Amino acid sequence: MTFIIRPARPGDVQQIYEMAKRTGGGFTNLPPDRPSLLTKLERSAEAFERDDDQLDDDRFMFALENTATKQVRGTCQIFAKVGQKWPFYSYRIGALTQHSEELQRTFRADILNLSTDLEGATEVGGLFLHPGERSGGLGMLIARSRYLFIRMHRARFADKTIAELRGVIDDAGGSPFWDSVAGRFFGMSFQDADEFNAKHGNQFIADLMPKHPVYIAMLSEQARAVIGVPHVSGRAAMRMLENEGFSWEKYVDIFDAGPTMTVQTDRITSVRNAREIKIDVIDAPLDREKASKMLVAHGRLNDFKATYGWIIEEEGRVTLDAVAAEALGIGAGDVICAIERNAS
Repeated sequence: MTFIIRPARPGDVQQIYEMAKRTGGGFTNLPPDRPSLLTKLERSAEAFERDDDQLDDDRFMFALENTATKQVRGTCQIFAKVGQKWPFYSYRIGALTQHSEELQRTFRADILNLSTDLEGATEVGGLFLHPGERSGGLGMLIARSRYLFIRMHRARFADKTIAELRGVIDDAGGSPFWDSVAGRFFGMSFQDADEFNAKHGNQFIADLMPKHPVYIAMLSEQARAVIGVPHVSGRAAMRMLENEGFSWEKYVDIFDAGPTMTVQTDRITSVRNAREIKIDVIDAPLDREKASKMLVAHGRLNDFKATYGWIIEEEGRVTLDAVAAEALGIGAGDVICAIERNAS
């Protein structure tokens, strides 16, 4: 069974919609709303069609396809430059220290500052893998294929890359953080605000969000406990991001307080350590004692594909297994972008 990553197409909308209904809320980039998803897919198609090297407000949406059944079993996205149509808001955790001579005490208060520091960065997000496929390294394939795409189209992306992780959502689908902070100003539930943001963007945040700092000590205990904490389903994703060089610099999402991870794009492990390799021989089967399992990619923009492949490099010759070559649509003499499956 072979899976490939390829550009998502408007014709994939129904399968992606069915997956979106499984996310459980708080997944802004993959709303369970068919018209919104179709709009995102159409915008993505325009980005893949634009064949130049200009950094712009592009959305690239990818699909994980089972090549045998042609079913879409996962998806992910790259936003080339956030904060262009609407401001890109985050909270950054800071501190205010004050001293009282009369009491002979120093008070330190942690505060949330509304920030647009991350505007202009590239964002990786929207990653979802069908529950029936959460094995065999497919999550890693989806996640890391984005970094190979960035490396292969480097001029189309910013010098900083971010990733927003979904925050803690309770059993009822609500957010303790939203209820304690923004919900008091907006008069709508977390689910309603999240859905509105997914469909219409976050300009309403700019219109209604209080601009003054929020003192964390004044929030409910439940809200304080979830600041900077990823959803239970996002812990593995956070570890993968850390392995790629991302770190948490105290930025959190304004809706659910999930952590926003950041990294310099050229320091992303899969961007920095990937190699361009010319294939000399296509063969099958390969001796697994000699071969290395690698994430391999080929093609520009609409022709981009990524998959796992086995490679042998010996005596100045590079051999790729025939299954991966067929999945990528390549032959001897073609150049691929590749990185070891367990590279760090």
